Amino acid sequence: MIDVKDICKMYGEQRAVDGVTFHVGRGEIVGLLGPNGAGKSTLMKILTCFIPPTSGDATVCGHSIYDDTLEVRRAIGYLPEHNPLYLDMYVREYLRFAAGLSGVENVRERADEMIELTGLTPEAGKRIGQLSKGYRQRVGLAQALIHDPQVLILDEPTTGLDPNQLEFIRGVIRQAGKNKAVLLSTHIMQEVEAMCSRAIIINYGRIVADESLGGLNAKSLTEQFHKLTE
Repeated sequence: MIDVKDICKMYGEQRAVDGVTFHVGRGEIVGLLGPNGAGKSTLMKILTCFIPPTSGDATVCGHSIYDDTLEVRRAIGYLPEHNPLYLDMYVREYLRFAAGLSGVENVRERADEMIELTGLTPEAGKRIGQLSKGYRQRVGLAQALIHDPQVLILDEPTTGLDPNQLEFIRGVIRQAGKNKAVLLSTHIMQEVEAMCSRAIIINYGRIVADESLGGLNAKSLTEQFHKLTE
């Protein structure tokens, strides 16, 4: 579903992403870990065709990030790190708008499905600007899911959630990951343990570990993270 081959990204003399190669298949939830400035968000922006790589190649559902950018975007549901929302729009209005932009049939029904799925029902009649940080994250996730994409790319999806919201959204992501390819970044090791089947650790733009979680728990993953990125 996601194939990345030797992707590099230069900002002047700075190498933000340095020869990254990996694959994410259907049914996988892969956690992308790394310290601030490691290149995680840059890599996600490349995969979603927001910025081009300097070199290397990547495909999403068989579509090239160079030649088939529209098809790549259709295949992806994306929640960026800084969740961009129209704060003056109402929740239900915004999700109907997003569904229409994505070419979804039965826009009203699909928006209502996403409101229920992401636990937004009590807030559906409010303006987005009135919502807490956690509920805005839910709106962003609902927007990412609304066109039923084959691939989800989520940059810090659980930021700002309280413990109850956290467990709920973990369940939504785990359910989505049963038949989609999911790549998510986070700084919270417990999130990787709770949701992911595999972890990729990136440091200074390079992959320093890529392995199945298997017997790893949050403590051992944290220890490995510190060892590889200190």
